[in-house]
Amino acid sequence: MRILTKFYIDGAWIEPQGRQTLDVINPATEEPCAKITLGAAEDVDAAVRAARAAFDSFAATSREDRQTYLQNIIEAYQARYADLAAAVTEEMGAPKNLAMRAQAASGLGHFQVALDILKDYPFEEAREGFDLIREPAGVVGLITPWNWPLNQIACKVAPALAAGCTMVLKPSEVAPISAYLLAEVIDQAGLPKGVFNMINGTGPDVGAAISAHPDIDMVSFTGSTRAGVEVAKNAAPTVKRVAQELGGKSANIILDNADLQKAVSQSVISCMSNSGQSCNAPTRMLVPAGKMADAIAIAKAAAETVKPGDPNADETTIGPVVSEVQWHKIQGLIEKGVAEGAEIIAGGPGKPDGLERGYYVKPTIFANATNDMTIAREEIFGPVLVIIPYKDEDEAVAIANDTPYGLSGYVHSGDVEHARKVARRLRTGNVHLNGAGMNFHAPFGGYKQSGNGREWGAFGLEEFLETKAVMRPGQ
Repeated sequence: MRILTKFYIDGAWIEPQGRQTLDVINPATEEPCAKITLGAAEDVDAAVRAARAAFDSFAATSREDRQTYLQNIIEAYQARYADLAAAVTEEMGAPKNLAMRAQAASGLGHFQVALDILKDYPFEEAREGFDLIREPAGVVGLITPWNWPLNQIACKVAPALAAGCTMVLKPSEVAPISAYLLAEVIDQAGLPKGVFNMINGTGPDVGAAISAHPDIDMVSFTGSTRAGVEVAKNAAPTVKRVAQELGGKSANIILDNADLQKAVSQSVISCMSNSGQSCNAPTRMLVPAGKMADAIAIAKAAAETVKPGDPNADETTIGPVVSEVQWHKIQGLIEKGVAEGAEIIAGGPGKPDGLERGYYVKPTIFANATNDMTIAREEIFGPVLVIIPYKDEDEAVAIANDTPYGLSGYVHSGDVEHARKVARRLRTGNVHLNGAGMNFHAPFGGYKQSGNGREWGAFGLEEFLETKAVMRPGQ
């Protein structure tokens, strides 16, 4: 069992002020795999003091110096790549293949993109009659979740460093191991002390202290919409900037002219990936009513290829969900879907056969659902897909937009230009056409209750910058 009870503050691993500890549970075995300390407000104060003391000098560093720091992090990350991937598998159950090719890869990708953008980003521009100057936002608080831990830490830490900010990171206490290893990686990069600080703790204690702290200038939060509301409330009295990437219930419109076999089968696999624990997963599949029977047959066959199991086994395609709490939440929503009359065509309540130990969920598909059902309204965050029929394209768009969320959307069509026109009608921050994947240079974030602000690429860098106009005297 890993003992990870120290915090990284002011360039050193120190004993926390908080004394309460927490066992980190491996979701595949239900056994403790690590022990962490839960921080207190005093730990937040110490981390913020270190970040504040380091800010003026780090904000003044050259572009070239910050490039060197990022390059050092990239090299140290690459040296620890396998360790980081294994940590994600251990703490949140991602299959080892997914952890290697996506979970760990995404974290590295964000550091590489930040370095690339930093090389020629226009921090200063001469405009007509004034100079436009973009400066670091200040001391930033970073609060991250458990489902893509390295991705969601890196897409905040990397641009914050590139911008010249100093920071306090609170990773999820549910999956803190990879964050601890990443802090070791960053420690090797030679950053000035106080630039990067990391403390563990719960949202109500450490997260609230970070978001309310008067010496933190900005908070970047990724997590549930419910928790995001609390972060915004805590931040409001100090009028600090809050950037949030929150929940989603993304619609996947399969148009009448799409390749139904390809679109449905790919979409089932995409929804189930990472055990459905992705905020932008295509969890509502919208199918022409006349093709519902064919779509059901294709979806059922695709679900049968999804193999839950030991995340360290080669044949496993999805591992457990992250915790017992999450497992019970998902089971309750599956049972709600049954009670509200949706048709189960794959999976259902309970654990998969032969997997009684571990927080495993059957790959589940509901068909002939309606958009007012609980399973179509609430973010389930498990391997659960809802298929909803529509009569025409206008109704499909209306159903897609009939949600409090707006993080992502998906459109499948035999005509990409047609798909692009439908994409313009969706009230979401991202739209994927015909199975297109993620792009680390493209902005990531949502409309409505899916958050505000954008992460990734140049747009993510700009979240950590303040804009100053300096007026020149007339010529």
